[in-house]
Amino acid sequence: QVQLLESGGGLVQAGGSLRRSCAASRRTASAYAMSWFRSSPGKEREFIAAISWIGGRTYYADSVKGRFTISRDNAKNAAYLQMNSLKPEDTAVYYCAAGQSSRAIATGEARPDSWGRGTQVTVSS
Repeated sequence: QVQLLESGGGLVQAGGSLRRSCAASRRTASAYAMSWFRSSPGKEREFIAAISWIGGRTYYADSVKGRFTISRDNAKNAAYLQMNSLKPEDTAVYYCAAGQSSRAIATGEARPDSWGRGTQVTVSS
């Protein structure tokens, strides 16, 4: 498994922006895709975005499409989540995750192999 270290959470007003970063400790054969999930009280952990290792193919949940952008820097073994036009309902703990297939993670066919510890993002109204 690969260790994932997240940064960039915090408090922001509605309409504002935040950028999340996720650094992988090493690139393993299984770390083909990087993704982001989030969870909030009373809700199951939900998929937010994923990006493939090669080609940068991206997938998004409908709830964030057009507002969030996932990207990666393979040379740095890092992934990023740019969150714009934030809404109070985006308040959650956000998790970085690594797995084999961005498409499979996005469709729910597969779960990531490695997870970050998660950091809180709070959007005030």
